[in-house]
Amino acid sequence: MVYWSGTGNTAAMAEAVGEGIEAGGAAAKVVSVGEVSPEVLKEAECFALGCPSMGAEQLEEGEMEPFVSGVEGFASGKKIGLFGSYGWGDGEWMREWASRMEGAGAQIAGGEGVIANEAPDEEALDALRKLGMELAQ
Repeated sequence: MVYWSGTGNTAAMAEAVGEGIEAGGAAAKVVSVGEVSPEVLKEAECFALGCPSMGAEQLEEGEMEPFVSGVEGFASGKKIGLFGSYGWGDGEWMREWASRMEGAGAQIAGGEGVIANEAPDEEALDALRKLGMELAQ
């Protein structure tokens, strides 16, 4: 799983997804986007991506946007979990991100991304663990 986090909220969400993956019987590797290239996910059947809403409800532009653009080239046939936090808006960035990945041929785990307003609450953490368990299967 690869994520970008500015305040720690999305990092906490990534850890919850990792807990779910491990509870589902698979090994989880949680990595900040600055430490890897998209190619590390190329052979994976499924994986998760996390990024908070930035600016006018968009992905972080410096690292995550280029990473996601790279993933689009091989997303077809993959199951991808999406998650992230936001501080304003209504989650438009996540709907657009899910639509973008579906347009590249991916299946979105759980049918939609998991979002949390600011720090994830217990309900969001449970949804993230469930997402991780789905990815582990």
